[in-house]
Amino acid sequence: MRSKLLSILKLKCPQCRKGNLLVGNPYRLSHFNKVNDSCPHCKLNFKIEPSFFYGSMYVSYGLGVGISIAIYLILLLLGLAKDMIQNFLIISIGLILLMPYINALSKVFGQDFSLNLPQNTIKTNIHA
Repeated sequence: MRSKLLSILKLKCPQCRKGNLLVGNPYRLSHFNKVNDSCPHCKLNFKIEPSFFYGSMYVSYGLGVGISIAIYLILLLLGLAKDMIQNFLIISIGLILLMPYINALSKVFGQDFSLNLPQNTIKTNIHA
């Protein structure tokens, strides 16, 4: 379980946990969240269908909300959550700085989730 979580956080292939899901670093603008066609290590096809990663937007939203709550709780614990505008600015800056990683992480979650689905489910939904 630990190695699976670590491979997700490192943006690795959900099957072999060695190859990179993304072409480059998520913070590198020239390759901003560009996904490899397949795993460089085990050759798992990452592009199941053209709009496969649109679902990652929902995961990205959930991660963003979770991180916002975590930042706010940290501000509360440190006693820094006194002004609503200050809280909003700190949370916004945190989200802006983390957004490339959040977007990349949501793609890894989507790929990992689809890998764990029964193969018939994916084929049936594509052809339905």
